[in-house]
Amino acid sequence: MNRLASPAQLRASFFRWSLFVVPLVLLLGFLSGKLGGGTADSPWFAALTKPSTFPPPLTFPIVWAALYAMMAVAFALVCAAWGARFRGAAIGLFVVQLAINLAWTPVFFALHEIKIALAVILALDVAALIATALFWRVRRLAGWLMVPYILWILFATVLNWQFLALNPKADGANASYAVQRIEL
Repeated sequence: MNRLASPAQLRASFFRWSLFVVPLVLLLGFLSGKLGGGTADSPWFAALTKPSTFPPPLTFPIVWAALYAMMAVAFALVCAAWGARFRGAAIGLFVVQLAINLAWTPVFFALHEIKIALAVILALDVAALIATALFWRVRRLAGWLMVPYILWILFATVLNWQFLALNPKADGANASYAVQRIEL
């Protein structure tokens, strides 16, 4: 026998990876959104001029949940591809691009740094494209599962640039929008 693992063993490995990776990636995405101040109802964000391409705020949690789930399944497929030529590099690039992805929300929403967020998302575009190319070489299905994510982050890059163009004075603004009440 010249195989490292039977098809049944490979499927079992994929399911074990999925049981660990899918909830972890979803949790990290959720925590980045919640702890990073990623809500459309924050006073700073509500005061921004929105681009015409900005979708309804309800779109974002739905789309991101689906994208994180698809990315995680793709990652599990790659992790389960024991012996694949680019497996290690694909895993490493996925972790890097996920870290960059998770950093964008706090930079944009909590720090109000629209320019820095644009740099972060441009780095994300590059890292995610390279990770997707590596995923494609390891498992074609994993590469296909990353395509919607790539399209969404490219759209998010355009949105980030539009927010910067429409709100140059809001970049880096430390406005707390706090109200002080003085009673006489």
